[in-house]
Amino acid sequence: MAREFFVTGTDTGIGKTVLSALLCAALDAIYWKPIQTGSVEGTDRATVMRCAEIPATRTREESYIFEPPVSPHLAARWANARIELERIRKPALAEGEKIVIEGAGGVLVPINDSEFMIDLMRHLGAPVVLAARSSLGTINHTLLSIAALRRAELPIAGVVLIGERNLDNRAAIEWYGDVRVIGEIPPLAAINRKALRGVFEQHFDLEAFRA
Repeated sequence: MAREFFVTGTDTGIGKTVLSALLCAALDAIYWKPIQTGSVEGTDRATVMRCAEIPATRTREESYIFEPPVSPHLAARWANARIELERIRKPALAEGEKIVIEGAGGVLVPINDSEFMIDLMRHLGAPVVLAARSSLGTINHTLLSIAALRRAELPIAGVVLIGERNLDNRAAIEWYGDVRVIGEIPPLAAINRKALRGVFEQHFDLEAFRA
């Protein structure tokens, strides 16, 4: 199996954290979010621990954490700090271990005055899983994100659509984006380890997560 994935999204609040929890539960992976903003409302690490039902030992601490729920560059500025890529180092993995890395916001969210989330992806070098909504507007947002990832020469593992199933949008993304939709997350009545693993088994392409 592939050892690492970077989960990004076409927008803020798109469902990256639920997708990250799903992958941690399904792949028995470690969770890591290098840059966390909005910690005053709780951290995504805590959410993943609760949803995937994993202990803190299966997560890694954030490299940067800020309380305001704003873009990383602004949160750092308000804290009189600057996010430096050199300070963000991928955790060491034991033999056979896997890691799911979650970004903050979308691919072109700024992290300082000259670099973006996409630069963090390039810095870490993990294949990218793009979370996208399934509903109206997703084609434009998803194709723009794919174009940015390709321009940065980043490996794209595939797209995961979140929400009510829309076969036309799925087909358009695959055709126009020349990319695979490797999974779908339908609306869930409950979000827990059992439900997330069930979604992975029923709605994801296992081959996309092999090396």
